[in-house]
Amino acid sequence: MSRIGKLPIPIPEGVEIGVTEDRIEVKGPKGQLSVVRYPFIEYVQENGHIHLHIQAESKEVRSQYGLRRTLLNNAVLGVSKGFEKGLELVGVGYRVQVQGDSVELNVGYSHPKKIQLPPETSARTEGNKVFVSGINKELVGEVAARIRRVRPPEPYKGKGIKYIDEPIRRKAGKSGKK
Repeated sequence: MSRIGKLPIPIPEGVEIGVTEDRIEVKGPKGQLSVVRYPFIEYVQENGHIHLHIQAESKEVRSQYGLRRTLLNNAVLGVSKGFEKGLELVGVGYRVQVQGDSVELNVGYSHPKKIQLPPETSARTEGNKVFVSGINKELVGEVAARIRRVRPPEPYKGKGIKYIDEPIRRKAGKSGKK
């Protein structure tokens, strides 16, 4: 049995949850999200919390139990607080600019690379750092991964685009003959 699935999901002030036949609609101050409802899990709303209960016992249902709780919790947190992922550009001459709905990266190529942002996300910069934010955790993570994929950090000099909390494993370079 999933230990994560057993935990109740607290509903913050200003967040409304509507359970329909096939979806769970979550509305809050930052926007609206919907989560697909799994048929063998019952969603009970009481005392400012949502509890999930298994209706059938099988391996597939048990594996979905914790996943569905986490997806619903991420939707509740997204519409109330939002999510943000930070990236840092490390390297001489590396720059980042946000122009409307796109991020322009100058990271050592002959021309700047442009990353188009989905309408549900936004980006801001602070020096050589870029922060991607939005209400959908999966989408924020995917956009940040697309930006990082332009030039991932390399282990010899440490240059590249890395997550702010990501450690770069450094390697020793060649040792010269003496």
